[in-house]
Amino acid sequence: MNSRTATSKGPLIVQRRVVKAALAAAALVVTAGCSSGGSGGGPPGDGLAPSSSGPVTGSASAGRSTETAAPARGSVKVVRTVTEGLKSPWGLAPLPEGGLLVSSRDEGTITRVDEKTGRTTELGQVPGVAPAGEGGLLGIALSPAYASDHMVYAYFTTASDNRIVRMLYDAKKPPGEQLGAPDTIFKGIPKGMIHNGGRIAFGPDGMLYAGAGETGTRGLAQDKKALGGKILRMTPDGDPAPGNPFVGSVVYSYGHRNVQGLAWDDRQRLWASEFGQDTWDELNQIKPGDNYGWPVVEGRSDDPKYHNPVAQWHTDDASPSGIAYAEGSLWMAGLKGERLWRVPLEGTRAAAAPQSFLKGRYGRLRTVVPAGGNKLWLVTSETDGRGSPGKGDDRILELEVK
Repeated sequence: MNSRTATSKGPLIVQRRVVKAALAAAALVVTAGCSSGGSGGGPPGDGLAPSSSGPVTGSASAGRSTETAAPARGSVKVVRTVTEGLKSPWGLAPLPEGGLLVSSRDEGTITRVDEKTGRTTELGQVPGVAPAGEGGLLGIALSPAYASDHMVYAYFTTASDNRIVRMLYDAKKPPGEQLGAPDTIFKGIPKGMIHNGGRIAFGPDGMLYAGAGETGTRGLAQDKKALGGKILRMTPDGDPAPGNPFVGSVVYSYGHRNVQGLAWDDRQRLWASEFGQDTWDELNQIKPGDNYGWPVVEGRSDDPKYHNPVAQWHTDDASPSGIAYAEGSLWMAGLKGERLWRVPLEGTRAAAAPQSFLKGRYGRLRTVVPAGGNKLWLVTSETDGRGSPGKGDDRILELEVK
């Protein structure tokens, strides 16, 4: 297929430094959204109550923010550490035959983790990855036809751009040689030292969605002909998907700063998490063709031409990366916030104020993925250059939610 460029802590957990004092619910701190790190540690098997501090929330159409206390709604239990010793893990893709594929941002490798034993096997290195800053080998996803084609898709930064490739995964070959040559399906997504986006996921419609950051060049986000600051939607071959809002374009929504979380709820509605600059991180419900405001608006506004977030957080408390849907809620991994947020849903709005779990216990949290039923896989991110890695970092955790 021709390339296309668009034109329009196992079982041992080490206790880290003392967690920052809890913030008062009515006085949350405002700081920069491109997060620097922190740390934490805690024993596996902890049943943890939510933290007392919470974000500002409200309906997607609300013009002004209101702050509400999060009611008690159960717990999150860390069942076990699946594996540890991972280096700059970023994307996670569960295999239908068993096992977890995890990408390393800085090493440019994809590794298979046996979710029962924790044993790791390196599939191989993705050629052309040029890690620097927030760029490198980022999101991975399995083909919708994986059972027959065994294709793994990856979003990564090269010397010139961000691009999406697909590779044949052949487990019968020796370790280190199990990835086929990359077939570039889409290229030309702008790159930068920051804000490369990078999350990819196949939707219920079989189309491939990608979060593309604005690379720190803010004007890209409002330019509908540019690829930066967008959510992109394309066919598995990299063509503009049927039904896209802008004819002949892969652009699905715009006005984004740096989307790193994509997930669908049980009604097949798309949600996305987004890093703010200095004030508000966002959880958005995505509508095709809508403008999400950046850089004109950060968080909610009274201007009806911008789609307001369903929930927003001060950047110290979130700096969100991956999101997942499970048990009626969206789960959002926080980097600088060093916690896992739960947002219970009622239609296209938050049913109650979000609540947080695991605050400071495992450090920066990068990716969260459904593990079936009431289970989640959670990937830490202490070795990404902004954390304070301890023994065993980074790790994949298995969580049970109630």
